[in-house]
Amino acid sequence: MAAYVIFQADITDQEQYDRYRAATPATIAAAGGRFIARGGAITVLEGDAPAGRTVIVEFPDRGAALDWYHGEAYRTARALRVNAANGRMYIVDGVD
Repeated sequence: MAAYVIFQADITDQEQYDRYRAATPATIAAAGGRFIARGGAITVLEGDAPAGRTVIVEFPDRGAALDWYHGEAYRTARALRVNAANGRMYIVDGVD
C-alpha cells in the first residue's frame, strides 16, 4: 500500500531552503518516490491554512518512506533544511 510523506513548513531562510529543494528530488526518486504536490496554491475549505509550504510525496509503501527519511542521501539534504524552515513532516498510509 502506498504511503505519503507530508511536509508543511514555514520558510525562514529562502536561499538556504532553495538549496534543500535542489538536493531533495534525486533522493526521493532514488527511493522510489514521486512528488504529488510541491508547494502549490492552497484553497482552504475548513479551518486554518497551514503556514507556508505543503509538500506531498508518494512512496510505494511505509518502509520505502522510512528508508528514504533515514537514508544517508536524504540525511545530507535534510541538514540543509534544519535552519531554513520550521515545520512538521509525517507519513500517512494510503488506502487499498
